[in-house]
Parts: sequence; structure tokens; C-alpha cells
Amino acid sequence: MRGLDGGPDGRPHGDHPGAGGDDRCPTGRRRPRRAVRAAGVTATAGLVAVGLSLAACSTGGTGSRDEGAARTDEIAAAAPTPSASGSSGLRYAERVDPIALLKADPKIGERLKGDLKPCVADAYPVDASYGDLTNASAPDVVVNVMTCGDAVGIGTYVYRKQSDRYENVFMAEDAAVYATIDRGDLVVTKQVYAKGDPVAYPSGEDVITYRWSGNRFTQHDWVHNDYSRAVGDGDVTEPAPSASPAD
Repeated sequence: MRGLDGGPDGRPHGDHPGAGGDDRCPTGRRRPRRAVRAAGVTATAGLVAVGLSLAACSTGGTGSRDEGAARTDEIAAAAPTPSASGSSGLRYAERVDPIALLKADPKIGERLKGDLKPCVADAYPVDASYGDLTNASAPDVVVNVMTCGDAVGIGTYVYRKQSDRYENVFMAEDAAVYATIDRGDLVVTKQVYAKGDPVAYPSGEDVITYRWSGNRFTQHDWVHNDYSRAVGDGDVTEPAPSASPAD
């Protein structure tokens, strides 16, 4: 509801061209070593001849560079300087304790606070997300509370930092609800159950998009999806086969 022995190209080491002294074409067919060696000698001789010719032309026939070796500071000056503008918009969230936020929130009922207990050891069934939803000075915090057994959402809350404390600016305490941050929007997903639906297989979902306007969230978009019961592990009831004439 929220809701892995080989080379880097997937082939075993040594199967790529030239690995381990094995001369193979990309198609996997072996080439004779003599042909590869002869081709390499011919290519090397050709490159040497071309190199000598170019050296003679560039140095006026003396066979050595008149201008000397290239200076490293000139090469560095010609290299482009990477721009840091791509990271200027990054914001780093100061992590908060979502459990402390929930328990200190006066808008949350005492029943949910009483049921908010660790599933195992000190691990609570709570997810926390950080992002820019309300254009505040600090990233906003989205907290989702779920059940321990099947991870079904039972409440979602948005906290906005004002001065030195966080304030609850959105909450939805519905069955099977979960909220995420999507490019500045708050997207809340609610599972829709028909009569007889098991918890793991709802009939559909509502996806509601909220945007911050003024001092509160307003609904911007709504989408409903109906799930197919013929895929996955859904329990599909098929019609009984008709009786044959021989029966």
C-alpha cells in the first residue's frame, strides 16, 4: 500500500573481447591469433610513419618540438569549470522525532495516541517524509501512521515549522490512508473497500492532490482507480461449468 559472478555487463569475467588473452569478435566467434598479430603490426607501422611525418611538418624538419612541452597551467585554464548552480536549490532537512510530534499534537485524539505503540522493540509503525510543501523556512514533515500487522494506514499528518515549533496544518484519520510529497504537492491516497473486500484487496482507490494556498491546503486534483480482480492474488469467482449432454 505504500504504500539483487560476472562482469559489469552481465557476462562472466573473461568473456568480453580481449579478456584473459582470448581473441574474440563481439559476436563470440574466435579470430585466429596470427591475423590479429599481423594486423596489429601493420597498424603500428602505419601509425609510426604518420607520426614521423607530422612531427617533421610541425617542427620545420628538425624532428623535435621547437615550442616545447605544453604547460599544465594552460591546460587547466582551458578546462571548463563545473557549475554549482545545479545544487543551489537543495535543502537539508533537520530530522525530527515523529513520535514526539504526534504525542504532543493537541489535534490528535487520545485514542490514537494510546494505540501508538512499538511493533517490536522501539520500532513504531510510522513513516516520515521531508519536503517543501508550504514554502516555509524549514522543510515540512509528513507523518504516516500504520498498523503493525498489515501496514494499513490509519492516519496521515503534515507539520509546518513556525518559529521554533512544528504546527499541524493537515490531517486525515481515515482507514487505509497514506500521504506522499510529489514535486511540491501533497498526494493523499485512500483505499476504497466494497462490502466483503479483504484488507489486502480493496476494490479501488482515491488519489487526491492538495496544494498550499495562503495558510492552508486546498484540493487541486482527484483521481479514482478501480482495481481489477482478475490479476495478482485476487480471489476471482468464476462461473460453474455447464453440464454436458452425456450427463
